[in-house]
Amino acid sequence: MCSIVLKGPSLGVAPTLSMEGAAAVPTHPIVHVEIPARDLEAASQFYAQVFDWWLDSSMPEYPVFQAEGGPGGAFVAVRDEASEHGLKFAPGEVLIYLGTDDIDAALVRVEAHGGKTLLPRTEIPSIGYWALFQDPTGNRIGLYSTSHHGHDS
Repeated sequence: MCSIVLKGPSLGVAPTLSMEGAAAVPTHPIVHVEIPARDLEAASQFYAQVFDWWLDSSMPEYPVFQAEGGPGGAFVAVRDEASEHGLKFAPGEVLIYLGTDDIDAALVRVEAHGGKTLLPRTEIPSIGYWALFQDPTGNRIGLYSTSHHGHDS
């Protein structure tokens, strides 16, 4: 059996991938996706009709979707002006969120490896916390946690 061992100082573990596809990997999965759209209703209907995604439009300014077997997400309005958090959304700039138990520690690791914090840990009342960073290439990526500094709040 052939296996690949991935190691890195920030991973803390050495995940292994065998040819059979079994893997032991760190738990920082993609947990949420935001897709920019000029017309949120039209985008929602497009993905629901083409890919059979489940939709929740109870918040018309942030329609939520769930794709079977994958992370869920929401459609966000294309905007030229920055939001209260300094965010702009443009077509083609899909934003993914990675799950983490400790956003602050993840941001320290991001900066130690050449990334930049764009938005520090910010509370989503009654839901969790989020943050944004930029990787060394310039990609904007989100972090999400239900914990505050690694401890449930």
